Amino acid sequence: MDKRLVAICGDATKELSKLPDKCAQLIIADPPYNLNKDYGKTKDTLTFSEYLSFSRLWLKEAHRVLNDTGTIYVFMGTRFIAYIYSLLEREFNMIFNSWITWHYTQGIGKTKGFSPRHDDILMFTKSNNFIFNLDDIRIPQKFYRSVNNMRGANPGNVWEFSHVHYCNKNRKAHPTQKPEGLYERMILASSNEQDLVIDPFVGSGTSLRVCQQTNRKAIGIDINPEYISITNKRLSDPFEGFDSIDIRMKRIPNDLNDPQLRDEYIKNHINWFFKNHSNSVSDFLHAAIKTYR
Repeated sequence: MDKRLVAICGDATKELSKLPDKCAQLIIADPPYNLNKDYGKTKDTLTFSEYLSFSRLWLKEAHRVLNDTGTIYVFMGTRFIAYIYSLLEREFNMIFNSWITWHYTQGIGKTKGFSPRHDDILMFTKSNNFIFNLDDIRIPQKFYRSVNNMRGANPGNVWEFSHVHYCNKNRKAHPTQKPEGLYERMILASSNEQDLVIDPFVGSGTSLRVCQQTNRKAIGIDINPEYISITNKRLSDPFEGFDSIDIRMKRIPNDLNDPQLRDEYIKNHINWFFKNHSNSVSDFLHAAIKTYR
């Protein structure tokens, strides 16, 4: 087992309290949304005031362990996201950066009202001096232009990644497993190699798996021992590329008509955008052939 990656079974607040001040560069938290999900050892059925108290306690510890150049991302459902925003900004004096929308194509079906097709992610920093590695998370340009930065564009704050569907071979026994490509973007953007990333609600282990493949240190915490076992097993699985990718990564720019420029760009594209996605290279090459045949 990689000693840089630690999965701890325990309560998030209690386990965070054992860690030193300002030890983490990045925290990614996907806490229960209080939507009556069954997480095995616990059920997501707190009262409104209980949930706010729970959130305040773990966020207080997360703020303490985050270093001064650090960033926190918090997944949250619509019912409580405004309250989490308020806690981060007003109680912990953190600096709001982005409200990210993760859009997916399949979700909960409703017959009265509109079916939800997104989750929200709050991005806050501890100071104005924070890490943001834009070059590591760029997406391909739509068009080739000499004035464009062909290394790629900022992905924006609306992200489209497919759910990890039950037919996906990487699907684990967890009700809210998140796609690896989603975590890859946050981890590459807001930390550097060898930095410590903390996930207080590690679930199926997505964050630790991504840290493993991107050369980060990581601590994952979960109160359910079964999820810790799933996480440790996942870290020993062979790596064949992350289980999800922003579909824009597979596009080749239009108007790339010069054959020499195109050949050079294709080589660069594979190096820039598919470092952790070798399983998507063939789709990109097929798109290039189809566009410019």
